[in-house]
Amino acid sequence: MTLEISNRQRTKKINPRLLKQIVAELFAELKIKEGELGINLVGAREMTRVNRQFLQHEGSTDVITFDYLDPAASVQQPASKLHGELFVCVDEAILQAKPFKSNWQSEIVRYIVHGVLHLLGHDDLKPSSRREMKREENRLIRRLARKFAFTQL
Repeated sequence: MTLEISNRQRTKKINPRLLKQIVAELFAELKIKEGELGINLVGAREMTRVNRQFLQHEGSTDVITFDYLDPAASVQQPASKLHGELFVCVDEAILQAKPFKSNWQSEIVRYIVHGVLHLLGHDDLKPSSRREMKREENRLIRRLARKFAFTQL
């Protein structure tokens, strides 16, 4: 498994070593055995640009997921392989933490979990699948929070 983290924002200091440990544990929990994942920690300005350029949406957002896995490959091994890239907006995490009674570090982890679930085929377009994805997201966050102090991120 290859994991690359690129911190391209200056709003908050991030501990990339701890973030890698958290993501490695997430992969273990999900039984992801092979693949590549790039995580780009960005500010609102870059997220707005990516959102507009690739999704034709205006404004910033919390996480954008790009799945680079060949669709034929995902049919053969849907839950053990991934190849993608996440753009995670640190500024959004800061904004969303208070309304969700959370902290920005926990929000960062949540966005990564959410993006990885998308790479594994979860969908949040329909209310029923959104509820199912949210349950899995919450389960994974609880598991990770037992092993790691997100505030140290």
